[in-house]
Amino acid sequence: MANTKRFSAFSFRDFRLFWFGQLISLSGTWMQSVAQGWLVYKLTKSPFYLGMVAAAGSLPILLFTLAGGIVADRFRKRNLLLLTQGISIIPAVLLGILTDTNLIAVWHVAILAALLGTANAFDIPARQAFLIEMVGKGSLTNAIALNSAVFHGARLIGPIIAGMTIAYIGLASCFYLNAISFVAVIIALSKIKAKGEPTGKSHSLKKDFIEGIQYVRNSSEIFRLMLLIAVFSLVGIPFINLLPVFAAEILHAGPEGFGFLVGATGIGALTAALSLAMKGDIQDKNRFMALSALFFSFSLFAFSLSKNYYLSIIFLAIIGWGLVSFLATANSFIQLSTPDNLRGRAMSVFTFVFLGTAPIGNSILGVFADIIGTAVAVSIASVFCIFVSVSFCMKICRS
Repeated sequence: MANTKRFSAFSFRDFRLFWFGQLISLSGTWMQSVAQGWLVYKLTKSPFYLGMVAAAGSLPILLFTLAGGIVADRFRKRNLLLLTQGISIIPAVLLGILTDTNLIAVWHVAILAALLGTANAFDIPARQAFLIEMVGKGSLTNAIALNSAVFHGARLIGPIIAGMTIAYIGLASCFYLNAISFVAVIIALSKIKAKGEPTGKSHSLKKDFIEGIQYVRNSSEIFRLMLLIAVFSLVGIPFINLLPVFAAEILHAGPEGFGFLVGATGIGALTAALSLAMKGDIQDKNRFMALSALFFSFSLFAFSLSKNYYLSIIFLAIIGWGLVSFLATANSFIQLSTPDNLRGRAMSVFTFVFLGTAPIGNSILGVFADIIGTAVAVSIASVFCIFVSVSFCMKICRS
């Protein structure tokens, strides 16, 4: 039974430690994301390379996240998270050193983004599946909402700090600060009592892999939801990597303005996550997901047409609200519908369609933006999102 108490997940000590550790670490991660995007644009002045570097960072998720789900079901999740967080420090430090010494080239950024993406391919399924082991099923929806809140709260804090840091201190400082921020979540994980024990029996890697895929494929509601997430990841969400172009060439906002543009999506996302956490649970998840998907798609279209900086910030906030409302509710729906012994693999499929398809979307949108213009490419992409959102909504209304 769902726990409808507001912020019920905070009653668990393990979750509190995890949440506060993530607040610091994820703020640093968003600082690095903004700094990396601005660095690539500064080096190349090209939306194509922005797309390619983003693709390099997400390609390992496409390649390895399903294996990450098998690992999450086979080993202690806390230990796996400690390992992935430690590895994530390496690319941040190297980016800082290379930038500081003026030796940085775009291929360095791509390789280090790929290293971080490989760590994330194993980190994300374990992290998602670990939530229920800290709070139980009754508070899972609330934990997912609060986890989303910290992610997008950091998405608000990190980019704004990054914009100011880039403007007044320098790019390299963002990477060093991110490296330091991982220490917070490592300390938190070391103090958590829940270990994230393996659930169920393990078979061969091939059998475990097929079992997870078949479960998702045979569940019609989960499969339909995964398809919608995949379309958003392919043609909608990659617009974020082109925000440096919007900031510099369309809205003429500079690095500070770029930080606030990224932060605006964080404001909307944080609002959505906190609203979900305060509600405790969403009774009619399907209809809520359909509504939030429509908000995301139509707001993305409006943003692509905007030439006004302040209007663009408003549209980005609505985009953030719609996307997070949809994804957090979808995450909860999938986890609550999945048996314990398959949850790691189900979340690896979720990660695969949400983040793993991003290299394809980033590459396609980057190429088209280079050829036909950034705003036009995003407009076309948003039309695809509108189409699939309306189709999903019609399917829900008929059911």
